[in-house]
Amino acid sequence: MHARAVAATTTALLGTAFFLLPPSDARADEDGGRPTVVAHRGASAYAPENTLAAVDKAAELGTTWVENDVQRTRDGELVVLHDDSLRRTTDVEQVFPGRAPWKVKDFTAAEIARLDAGGWFGAAYAGARVPTLQQYVRRVERHDQKLLLEIKNPELYPGIERQTLKLLSNEGWLDRRHLADRLVVQSFSADCVRTVHHLKPGVTTGFLGTPPVSDLAVYAAFADQVNPSYGSLSRGYVSAVHAFTGPHGRPLEVFTWTVDDAETARLVAGYGVDGVITNKPDVVRGALPAV
Repeated sequence: MHARAVAATTTALLGTAFFLLPPSDARADEDGGRPTVVAHRGASAYAPENTLAAVDKAAELGTTWVENDVQRTRDGELVVLHDDSLRRTTDVEQVFPGRAPWKVKDFTAAEIARLDAGGWFGAAYAGARVPTLQQYVRRVERHDQKLLLEIKNPELYPGIERQTLKLLSNEGWLDRRHLADRLVVQSFSADCVRTVHHLKPGVTTGFLGTPPVSDLAVYAAFADQVNPSYGSLSRGYVSAVHAFTGPHGRPLEVFTWTVDDAETARLVAGYGVDGVITNKPDVVRGALPAV
């Protein structure tokens, strides 16, 4: 079945309430048509990843979109951290030396709040903390930025999709204005993305990966974006993705990651991608020609 037929069937099942929310248009980049530039884990080449300082740095660089990673503590708090272990980006080994392998899910929110999440990056950031998702979205809101939120390791955290959406709703991120063009929820797990779509059909969703073209019709029923690593991309693949219509009645988008140099930025822009996820948003933006 063609993706448009799949999307139409899905829409019919969801009912007319779906259309009360405007579709996201992440392509409408602030730079007038160039690929959207997304600060990966914040401006993580210049500040410790996934911290509030990285959000602030992205804002300082004039980057509207930031990406982050969400996981859950032992006592049910949503926190912003990439790895399922605290070891790489905090001082957890020193603070809790007997708790290997230092998995996020094995620590309470209060314990994680004690950790230094910036000292590993540089002395200037010593004392930075692992933010809760609530703290993170409030900082993004303060800067009037937009959020590409990745649910990490959902298989470790049953129900995290519903919990994440509830927090976003409580913080005002599921209103018409945010859903229109300020929020995308993505995951490497197709089941996770499908769950988010079914729970809140108005949310723009992205699947992280490079599905075979023959499978794109399936993804187009619940994902608005297909977001591959740049090394797996080609002009033909981007064109193939764009040929399918997603659940909001728009062509599927492609946001590629993680591009940190000008040459690669120009290459993927030439492929026709809609967004570039980067640790160095200033470098990528400077490399992309005005349209």
